[in-house]
Amino acid sequence: MTKKDGALPFVAATLANIALAFGPWFVRLADTGPVASAFWRIALAAPLLVVMAWMGGGRPARLSPILWATLAVSGVCFAADLASWHLGILRTTLANATLFGNSATLFFPIYGFLVARAWPTRTQGVALALAMLGAALLMGRSLQLDARNLAGDLLCLLAGILYTIYFICMARARDVMAPLPALALSTLASVLPLLLFANLLGERVWPSNWSPLIGLALASQVFGQGLMIYALGKLSPLVMGLMLLIQPVVGMTVGWLAYDERLGALDFVGIALVAAALVLVRRGPTVAEGTTDDDIARVKEAA
Repeated sequence: MTKKDGALPFVAATLANIALAFGPWFVRLADTGPVASAFWRIALAAPLLVVMAWMGGGRPARLSPILWATLAVSGVCFAADLASWHLGILRTTLANATLFGNSATLFFPIYGFLVARAWPTRTQGVALALAMLGAALLMGRSLQLDARNLAGDLLCLLAGILYTIYFICMARARDVMAPLPALALSTLASVLPLLLFANLLGERVWPSNWSPLIGLALASQVFGQGLMIYALGKLSPLVMGLMLLIQPVVGMTVGWLAYDERLGALDFVGIALVAAALVLVRRGPTVAEGTTDDDIARVKEAA
């Protein structure tokens, strides 16, 4: 991302991550099973997304078979991501779940660098280092590597890997599709796998209180993922990956306000480091005099 890029995608990604950070709170409030709450997040949002996409001119019949397959894979991976992460939350600490569940912060930028076939620039390297240090401080006080948490840790790490695959598929879809049709079709592909998985686990699927699930669907899937997929077509993997760190920052704030999970001095230092990383990566690399058009294209892809 260069300085001439507009601020709108950056703002969209920021708002998306803020909205998505409220998801675990809604999951805690729901009176269904964890995978069932993920199913309702998708099922309640899907009709609204389909209508919005149709009104915006989305026409699925024009898609190629490869694109259909890409969207199907993205939907299945997203369903598996939600199921793995929700199950992992019940088997490990909240800090561990947040840390490992957002491991796409590291994986997605690495994918971007491999695609661009270029090492990070100095500015990008500093931003990554600050982000990783900030994340370590945010989670370090409560991270517990314990054999009792191993199953949950592995489930949450799997969720982070699956979320990275979802990002890669949706980034490819966004090369040729508008955000709403891409999100609507991917969301539809997630519905059935989540329902089947919830039933196989014997979870309670039908809720008695719909409010948390409606909030989860609107905040996380319609608003959060909608803005995220829009930004995914405008920002680089590095920027998108680092901006995922907004979620644990906001999530810790929600825990502070809703559950009196107080923040310490190191938490605020970690938040400041994450903010500094986002400022650095938002500024983007400068282009030196004499740089060729091919060099500029490669820098833009990597940045």
